[in-house]
Amino acid sequence: MIYNVLITMVLTLFFSNFNNISFAEERIAADSLEASIKISSSGMQAQSQRLKVISQNIANSNVTGKTPNENPYRRRIIFFQNVYDPKIDTRILKVSSIQEDQSEFTLKYEPNHPAADNRGMVKYPNVNIIIETVDSKEAQRTFDANVNSLEIAKSNQNKILELMR
Repeated sequence: MIYNVLITMVLTLFFSNFNNISFAEERIAADSLEASIKISSSGMQAQSQRLKVISQNIANSNVTGKTPNENPYRRRIIFFQNVYDPKIDTRILKVSSIQEDQSEFTLKYEPNHPAADNRGMVKYPNVNIIIETVDSKEAQRTFDANVNSLEIAKSNQNKILELMR
């Protein structure tokens, strides 16, 4: 939707007579650009927090308990939600929660480990490095897409200001 608004604004700016644009149309264009900037920045913040959670998961992927009764690090998962922002009359992305993954721990036979149970099994975190790596690449690409969107919106704002001079 925002993409269509941006394309429409750009086409309108390049193919219209700028003396005939009313103040209301200028305000709509400014609001649309402001909204696209806020949407992009909220997406960047959300992906930044997602990358932080992923990096914590990777950093703790080998942290076991100190004793057989103590659980190892538990993978964390981030959840997002769309929240209505009345200032820009649109929805933006926010982190709704960060929760622990309740999947089973990985068991490895290491009888000399301090956290080994009476069978010699040690509980390791439920972190899969491959999944975390793929998630981090997805988060980084989504972050980059939001940066590009933000740069386009800022460029369009600058073009509007130049045309209004």
